Amino acid sequence: MANPKSKKRRKIIVFGVIAAAVALIAAVAIFKKQEGAIVIQKEKVSRRNLTELVVANGKVQPVLQVNISPEVSGEIIELPVREGQSVKKGDLLVKIKPDNYIASRNSSQANYKYSQANKNTAEANLEKADLEYQRVAELFKNKLVSDSAFLETKTIYNVAKATLAGALEQVEMANAALQKAEDDLSKTTIYSPLAGTVTKLNSQVGERVVGTAMMAGTEIMTVSDLNAMETRVDIGEVDVVLIGIGQAVRLEVDAFKDRKFKGVVTDIANSSKNSGTGTAAAAAASSSSSQEATKFQVKIRISEKEAFRPGMSVTAEIETRYRTNVLTVPIQSVTTRLPKESPDKGKSAKTNVVQLAGSDPLPAKEDTNEVKSADRRKAGEPAKPIEVVFLPQGDRAKMVPVKRGISDDNYVEIVEGLSESDEVVSGGYKAINRELEDGKRVVLGHNGSSSKEDAK
Repeated sequence: MANPKSKKRRKIIVFGVIAAAVALIAAVAIFKKQEGAIVIQKEKVSRRNLTELVVANGKVQPVLQVNISPEVSGEIIELPVREGQSVKKGDLLVKIKPDNYIASRNSSQANYKYSQANKNTAEANLEKADLEYQRVAELFKNKLVSDSAFLETKTIYNVAKATLAGALEQVEMANAALQKAEDDLSKTTIYSPLAGTVTKLNSQVGERVVGTAMMAGTEIMTVSDLNAMETRVDIGEVDVVLIGIGQAVRLEVDAFKDRKFKGVVTDIANSSKNSGTGTAAAAAASSSSSQEATKFQVKIRISEKEAFRPGMSVTAEIETRYRTNVLTVPIQSVTTRLPKESPDKGKSAKTNVVQLAGSDPLPAKEDTNEVKSADRRKAGEPAKPIEVVFLPQGDRAKMVPVKRGISDDNYVEIVEGLSESDEVVSGGYKAINRELEDGKRVVLGHNGSSSKEDAK
């Protein structure tokens, strides 16, 4: 006869196995139910103050700097400055060997003196011819000389008069040549046009340099005023329309870590850096437009004084627009989707209906942005993506068209489409930008999973 205790133990084991099997089946059912759900994170719509920034990289440069190039060619015989040296306005910077220019000046001076002598001779000849002409004219008036003698004297007088006029012009030409020779001689000595610092020195004593009279010339050095510095950054054509003179700027110079400097926008280029005038320049610009983005140079005056050096790398954050107490959502919550095409175009403006699982159809807000977009679209024209956010409603996601305003690094202003009591899907990145659609099943995940997925 079987022991009653062993029978009781067997019953407990059997019931335990049955309970475990039921639990396993329930877990599998729950897993299958949630298998197609998209894991999301959500955040409530809130009010914030936003400052829109345009970020650009550039270089620190002096506000005033002059590239020193000679106007005449020759050999450098004096270079009394070195790189980094401070100079005053009028200090000697470079002297070019003047021997050829002295000889040219002396030759021009001799020609000038010779032309003056010719002028004096022509004046004496004219005076003599004038006296002779007056004497013969008086005799001709009394019919004491022939017509031929009178005409000959008159011709001599006219020739002497013309010779004097030519001599005067020769004096002017010789004087101009002398002034040019003296000017060229003076250009062999170059003085500093401003008080500043020699920030670049490219030549040495004994080198031959080319003047700028006929070509670009040799850049001997650069003199800069380091007391006033600015940043020159390149801004894209989309953002440059937001930039204005006087806007505040935050600057980060790589050489000065953990420090931020203040600046002010002082100048905005009227034409892009890769634009040009003329047929050749326009052709070159059009051929490279597909490879090079359109950029406009913006100058920013640095307010603080520091030991900046020309060429230092800098990152500028220009404050373009500011909003206070506006509705905002995380910037990653706003994405784009193609508007849904209604099967009946005549009923495209009717209220949409979202069917939730296991519940009656819920009327949704009228997608006015979607309707307006469809109305503006011409027949046969493909639909354009609209900006939307997703609202978690139960275990489903609802797509809502929105109109956005300004944004900062983390949040974006919502002008139309949401209210302060709404909650929006804020993560993850893949779900918002690719997976989510109107009516998709969603499940709320941990906050940490969003950051991990976004980091990927």
